[in-house]
Amino acid sequence: MLTTLTTSYTDTSASDLAWALGREPLPALATLDLELSGTKLQLRLLGASHQVLLEEERGICSETVACIPGSSTPLPLGVAERVGDWEYEFAARVETLSSGQFTGRAQELIALVSDHPNGLAGVFPGDPHAFTAMLAQRHEGHVHWRTWHAYPQDGQLVATRTRVGVRVAATL
Repeated sequence: MLTTLTTSYTDTSASDLAWALGREPLPALATLDLELSGTKLQLRLLGASHQVLLEEERGICSETVACIPGSSTPLPLGVAERVGDWEYEFAARVETLSSGQFTGRAQELIALVSDHPNGLAGVFPGDPHAFTAMLAQRHEGHVHWRTWHAYPQDGQLVATRTRVGVRVAATL
């Protein structure tokens, strides 16, 4: 699903992004509700990036990657944590691209996500390459999602990858 977000694009950068696990739902500009093999997932586009809410019988998990005023947790390269009965893994990378590379990659990602049944992409008014996109799937008992946050003024693209699954007890 592709939407134009009803907010102005603020001049932020990849370095302004912060990561948080377990935050309450923030006001969303667009949402996509999914059910992936018994797991409810809500993809949420925020004015300052994204939030994912995951719910199943074991509880709720939330991930927020956004420009969060006062946040002291910058965007990490990687995180692996236990959240209740779940194993949570997160990875992020920032790519700096030339103008032509950035435009091509932005168009490719927007097309990929907007045509996917489990995808949500939001374009900010004023720049067709200022966007946030999210894509979710379930694979081998885990829920996965990927996100892309575009900063055309800097030629930067932030890509994140998350995997959440039930913790498997060790056997001796």
